[in-house]
Amino acid sequence: QVQLVESGGGLVQAGGSLRLSCTASGRTFSSLTMGWFRQTPGQEREFVATISWRGLSTYYADSVKGRFVISRDNAKNTVYLQLNSLKPEDEAVYYCAAKSSSGTLSYDRDYDYWGQGTQVTVSS
Repeated sequence: QVQLVESGGGLVQAGGSLRLSCTASGRTFSSLTMGWFRQTPGQEREFVATISWRGLSTYYADSVKGRFVISRDNAKNTVYLQLNSLKPEDEAVYYCAAKSSSGTLSYDRDYDYWGQGTQVTVSS
């Protein structure tokens, strides 16, 4: 079992930046593929970014490529999502996800564990 706790969400102006964190417990963090997803009311959960267990491979949704950066610190059991050049359409609840795996995963059905989410609000 893996427990995930996100933090770092908040209110930011368009063009601004935020850094989300997700700290894991319950399993060796370095054995986990990690991902970030987001969801707005009435919409399906959307893939944002994923990182492999050692951090050597990353993959992004086209909508965030070049603006968001996923990274991880296995010594701190934490994965990060740096959100830059935020747009109003980035506003959502952001979820951290984990899967015991080595590669990158971009489908929510592939993940076994989820955090509770953190709200990102972007004002225009």
